[in-house]
Amino acid sequence: MGSGTETFVSKDSKLYQSYDHLYSNIFGTESIVVMVEGDEVKSADLMKAVDRFEQQIGSTEGVVGVTSPATVIKEINYEYTGRSRIPETDAEIKALIDGYPQIFSKLVPDDTHMLISISMSMSTSDEKKKEIITVAQEAVRFSDFPPSYNIIVTGDPAYNIEMNEAMTSSMGSLLLLAAFFMLIVLSLVFRHVRWKLLPLPIVLLGIVYTFGAMGFLQIPLSMVSMSAFPVLIGLGIDYAIQFHNRIEEELHKEGNKSKAIISTIKHTGPAVLIALTMTALGFFSLFTSTVPMIKDFGKLLTIGIIMCYLAAMFVGVITVYIFDSISKKYPSKKGKQESKPTKKDVEDVSSTKPKQGVIEHLLEKINNFSIKNNMLVLGIATLLCVGGIIADESVGVETDTKAFVPPDLPALIDLYHLKDITGGTDTLNLIINVENTADPEVLKWIDRFSEHETQRRYILGASSIVPLVKEFNGGTIPDTKDEIEAIYDKIPESQKDQYMYGKSMLLLNFNIGNAVDDIKTEGIKELTSIIQKDIQWMQAPPGVTVTITGNPVVFIEVLGALTDGRVLMTYLGLFLVLLGLLVVYKDWIKALAAIIPMFIVTGWSGLVMKFLGIDYTPMTATMGALVIGIGCEYSVLMMERYFEEKNYGANPLQAIYRTSDSIGAAILASGSTVVGGFAALMISPFPVVSDFGTVTVIDILLVLVATFLVFPPLIVLMDTWREKRRGMKAPQTKANNVKGADIQ
Repeated sequence: MGSGTETFVSKDSKLYQSYDHLYSNIFGTESIVVMVEGDEVKSADLMKAVDRFEQQIGSTEGVVGVTSPATVIKEINYEYTGRSRIPETDAEIKALIDGYPQIFSKLVPDDTHMLISISMSMSTSDEKKKEIITVAQEAVRFSDFPPSYNIIVTGDPAYNIEMNEAMTSSMGSLLLLAAFFMLIVLSLVFRHVRWKLLPLPIVLLGIVYTFGAMGFLQIPLSMVSMSAFPVLIGLGIDYAIQFHNRIEEELHKEGNKSKAIISTIKHTGPAVLIALTMTALGFFSLFTSTVPMIKDFGKLLTIGIIMCYLAAMFVGVITVYIFDSISKKYPSKKGKQESKPTKKDVEDVSSTKPKQGVIEHLLEKINNFSIKNNMLVLGIATLLCVGGIIADESVGVETDTKAFVPPDLPALIDLYHLKDITGGTDTLNLIINVENTADPEVLKWIDRFSEHETQRRYILGASSIVPLVKEFNGGTIPDTKDEIEAIYDKIPESQKDQYMYGKSMLLLNFNIGNAVDDIKTEGIKELTSIIQKDIQWMQAPPGVTVTITGNPVVFIEVLGALTDGRVLMTYLGLFLVLLGLLVVYKDWIKALAAIIPMFIVTGWSGLVMKFLGIDYTPMTATMGALVIGIGCEYSVLMMERYFEEKNYGANPLQAIYRTSDSIGAAILASGSTVVGGFAALMISPFPVVSDFGTVTVIDILLVLVATFLVFPPLIVLMDTWREKRRGMKAPQTKANNVKGADIQ
């Protein structure tokens, strides 16, 4: 499982270097916050309980340090009395806290709340964080806090762990439900073949192969790439269904049964392989993203479709053949199967057809309607596409990650409560490289710059070593380095280490409260730009350099790369698929006939999202590439079968009807199975998952609409136009009996 900054930002980028190397490795820690609330927190009994808690948790493996009011009180007492102890009376406690407001402002935000910060390295694993949280909860029970106080263990690590556990638990249930829905859909839609549920275990075998390949190639899972598996199940089901459908068709013909496999691999193998290649080209656009986990998402999808293809061709086909042989040796109680159609029946479409099922009859009706009203269908489809492209520009982008989780998640409620008390915890971090951290000119510049920036609307406060120095020096900054060094010796180490590293680096934090939620991505970008300009305007002393970093800066870049690049990824995917089709077919008609329906669907998708009010998220931002990859496969399979029928002498109308009759039900079964699987995600309590499921279901439905409503009249019109241009007459009805005639 991949986690950490490197899953969001490339290690080669300047952003990663600034955030991970300068900030995270030197100053950056993650903190579990223990919030104590009661009538009066400036109490000696409470401070002693906090001290007991700190002694228990401080020795836990993985804990870098513990900062609490009790810690600071003992350090100040030691500095002035030589004794590290907690005072015995409430009055002494209150006098110390009120006497050092800069030091205690974050730890005791008001008279009724106190905060204890348990710091861990930012590289600490999730398992270790979970262990530390468990120890903290146990330490609260054993520290004998006064009964009138409420103790809450919260903070970003606690929230993230509970969110991941809730999502994992939810996804497990939803995937089981998705598999159940897929079984129902296969039973209903794929009922025209024997062993109709077989495609599901075949695709699950492909998923197992995919996991093995990922382990072998060392490709990690991440928050985004985990969503690839429902997509792979949908695509893999399609491969398994297409092979299953074709070998069943071949097995029902007279002749050598071994030829059934040869014919299936000969015709379906290349067709599905071409579709797979076009799908991979659609996914290739994901590799243009600057976010590593999106690239891993693309790798996983590409590997996965190859593995599902191999499972369907080598395992699925042979399994159906073996089952057929067994059924011949041990016929069912229903007796012999119905007599199979003769070779003449298959070749002569004018002869009596086998009885149509409901699905085949429905598809024939749709074909009739779309071809008879071809200009109306294509005109409306095009207008809706253009409208969708325009509407997509105004579809919102959800940048608040807290909106991705259920609002009633206990850890989220606790985190919001903490933010209500502290006024928000978002910060911009300025790394200041200096020649000497005790240079008075540097500290005075930090003081002036901090005062200037805190006058801005969204900068609520500034924290650095400067307020501590002023507090220990009567409110002023000393004029000499020696005086500053002497003050540094008096400041508690737990406080000093937060803002100073060695002799060459200082940290200035700007508290921006809940600005990430309030002013969103564009607002944070503008605020960062203003600070950068102010740094140039209020020039620092010679030899000083300032780097702006922090979670909001990384957050902006990541979300920008995830969402703003979606249009580029979509159109790049379309271009690559079109180029791939031209290389494979060397035929403009075939290339355009396969890609135009999917281009139309990308427009429809934007219109639907705008109409339903669904915003883009990091998961749904990849849907453009997914629609192209999934939808192009259906178009290619339809087109391959269409021209195969043309090669047997059918005219365009006969070819499209035969195509729909032969593989239409299989494609509908595949698409319906994907829809059924993703329908389970729609009921997820996590909005980010339910939105992804909703968008996927809608897009796959639109892909099916385009495949059966837009593709038939489009291919017939384009192919007929080409035949007329070449001056060739369409074959007459007796052309059905012509073998091997290629009229292209």
